Amino acid sequence: MKYYFAPLEGITNHVFRRTYDKWFGGVDAYYTPFVTTRDGGIMKKKELFDIMPENNPGIKLIPQIMTTKADEFVQAATHMKELGYEEVNLNLGCPSGTVVPKGKGSGFLRHPDRLDEFLYNIYEKCPTDISIKTRIGFSDPDEFHELLNIYNKYPVKLLIIHLRTREEWYKGKVHDEVFKYAWDNYNDKNKLCYNGDIITTKDVNRIENEYSGIEHVMIGRGYLTHPGFAGNEKKKSSYEDKKTVTGFIKNLQAEYEEILFGETPVLFKLKEIWGYLFESFSDDEKLFKRIKKTKHLKEYNDIISGIEEGL
Repeated sequence: MKYYFAPLEGITNHVFRRTYDKWFGGVDAYYTPFVTTRDGGIMKKKELFDIMPENNPGIKLIPQIMTTKADEFVQAATHMKELGYEEVNLNLGCPSGTVVPKGKGSGFLRHPDRLDEFLYNIYEKCPTDISIKTRIGFSDPDEFHELLNIYNKYPVKLLIIHLRTREEWYKGKVHDEVFKYAWDNYNDKNKLCYNGDIITTKDVNRIENEYSGIEHVMIGRGYLTHPGFAGNEKKKSSYEDKKTVTGFIKNLQAEYEEILFGETPVLFKLKEIWGYLFESFSDDEKLFKRIKKTKHLKEYNDIISGIEEGL
């Protein structure tokens, strides 16, 4: 089984990826939060800095691109190729209200004919391999039948299926029946990747049992709530080892204090991650509330010291 870390905008940047890999490992590839294209395919400096190979040492990184313009996609992928990347990922999954009205991300799924033409052009001209991260439709899971017919036309490096529609965002149960349909009807099931609600080892085992021979899963929130729960057999660390989790979050804090200006943005980053991570400390339900109320790093650090003393 190959384990992939899903991109989460604002969280899984190069600092997070490096630190997570140091403390937990076990991830076969990290996908970057999406890069938006512009005229000439030029990225923002912040986006470029995040994907530079020297800022992601020792890990496999796959840049993700979001656009509806084939020429801009090809230009951006060419830039990625120049940086040493052999694969880029097309974002057809983002449900954001700032993205969808522009027809980007999962908004592209409303226009299958345009999507088909777009895919034809990028697969014809792109200098890199292209994987796709898609939702199963915009508003109805049945839309996936037509989408899969389109994806079947092209040499998709890996088809990552988030098993919800755009309208469902991240709520409700995933549509496992749609993955079963893809498993039975995709032209190369060895290139299918299951994504959605993989939170524990039990979830991974269920997927392996239901889809004999499946080789790829993508995990997002599960790696944040239970860091190290899958794919880390070599390091033997897990979310149950609270000392490891605390060491990770302290290391991450030190990294952010080096690159961010002032304690407010550092606290914002740490609170955002604790919003997921507190589930690893579920025996103390008040923990996250205390962290959430902190306004200064000294106050936050006192709470973390108290956690360490209790371990």
